[in-house]
Amino acid sequence: MPSLTGAVVLVTGANGGIGTNFVHEALARGAAKVYATARTPRNWDDERIVPLVLDVTDAASIAAVIAAAPDVTVLINNAGTSASTPGILTHSDEEIRANVETNFLGPLFLARAYAPLLAHRTGAAIIDIHSALSWYAVAGIYSATKAALWSATNSIRLELAPAGVHVVGVHVGWVDTAMAAHTNDAKLDPAVLVARVFDATEAGEYEVLADEASVQAKAGLSAPLEAVYPQLVAVTS
Repeated sequence: MPSLTGAVVLVTGANGGIGTNFVHEALARGAAKVYATARTPRNWDDERIVPLVLDVTDAASIAAVIAAAPDVTVLINNAGTSASTPGILTHSDEEIRANVETNFLGPLFLARAYAPLLAHRTGAAIIDIHSALSWYAVAGIYSATKAALWSATNSIRLELAPAGVHVVGVHVGWVDTAMAAHTNDAKLDPAVLVARVFDATEAGEYEVLADEASVQAKAGLSAPLEAVYPQLVAVTS
């Protein structure tokens, strides 16, 4: 099973609220080194933390990170973006492309690039941050890209299992970060989220339903569409 003890961890989107907690918690659990990546990396004042420039939407940037950090044992695909409005048909071309490239293609291409290095490496793991909205299509292109990443994670898990790489998919609703500052709905503490993710990873679990919103969203997959989306009833009645 994967362990954070002695691990070399790479976190994308490390400057954000969730990413920062991944960096610190990995070290608290015994990681030997953490690559903290971001488009504009910051100084962490800790020799165990290595800041690296990474734009997950840029192939050359991914290649540079692979060259700079070939010793990674745990890859955490945390970087993401969102859309300004929920309507997928009203999103601009730029918003659609940004969500697809950041939320879906970036994690997929990074996992593909690291797969040969992680294969048969002791403690190897990939952690993909999905969303409860992977299973609840009310956030337009954001929901669509998170659903796509969920599917890709399942495919990656099957392909890398024979090579001993453990792949974890994480679903969560609102987290108390800057991205959720606009809502007054219940929010999960990012430190609690990260602890649950690492607990599950080290226990050999494949999926994390980090909060009640995610539990309910997954349960809705087996319900009639009219139960999940009552607005459909209003249209047809």
